Amino acid sequence: MNCFEIKNLDLFYGGFQALKKINMEIEAGMISAFIGPSGCGKSTLLKTLNRMNDIIEGCKITGSVRLYGEDIYNGADVNLLRKRVGMVFQKPNPFPMSVYDNIAFGPRTHGIKARCELDAVVENSLRNAAIWDEVKDRLKKSALGLSGGQQQRLCIARALAGSPEALLLDEPTSALDPISTGKIEELLLTLREKYSIIIVTHNMQQAARISDSTAFFLHGEVIEKSDTKTIFARPADKRTEDYITGRFG
Repeated sequence: MNCFEIKNLDLFYGGFQALKKINMEIEAGMISAFIGPSGCGKSTLLKTLNRMNDIIEGCKITGSVRLYGEDIYNGADVNLLRKRVGMVFQKPNPFPMSVYDNIAFGPRTHGIKARCELDAVVENSLRNAAIWDEVKDRLKKSALGLSGGQQQRLCIARALAGSPEALLLDEPTSALDPISTGKIEELLLTLREKYSIIIVTHNMQQAARISDSTAFFLHGEVIEKSDTKTIFARPADKRTEDYITGRFG
């Protein structure tokens, strides 16, 4: 089953075309990696999957994006969409509030008010993000007091609190040290059992380590997409090979 189906997608920022005729299927229950040089369109495509580009003035999108068969650009409720498709950004961005309130914020927004229900959501989300044991005794303290790696796992927990079907991550470890990066990668491998995960990364070793499929972007186009082992061992396009082997990028 496919989580996302993208057909004939073009995206313009004013007169600049950032994405060109994207046709791609993203499988459910897998980790899919988007790789390519800076400015190639991979983060732009990621943000179209939960309509984060809606907030950018002058952005125009044509084509279709379907989430489990539902066209997300044709009458979809954007708030519900962003509950179904969680997002984690490059730099950890916890809210300036307690650890508990960071996780409870979304569920409260969507109507969960009972303290016992919120407690359960907070604990389950933090456990799923492999950070419960580190923060369970400081739930009432500011999330800004956590380390960078902890903050990023907290942001993943915050995304999970909405019970999403898919999780989007835009360079989630680029601001982290190697130990924190390793923890995030281990976490994503366990979350793959429950969620469809798409990760944008500049780190090709990371893509090779944790992803099941990889798509290579260049100048707003998807040059090729295949299972990760094939992309790295036997790429079909010389441009992919040149990028992977470090000839450019």
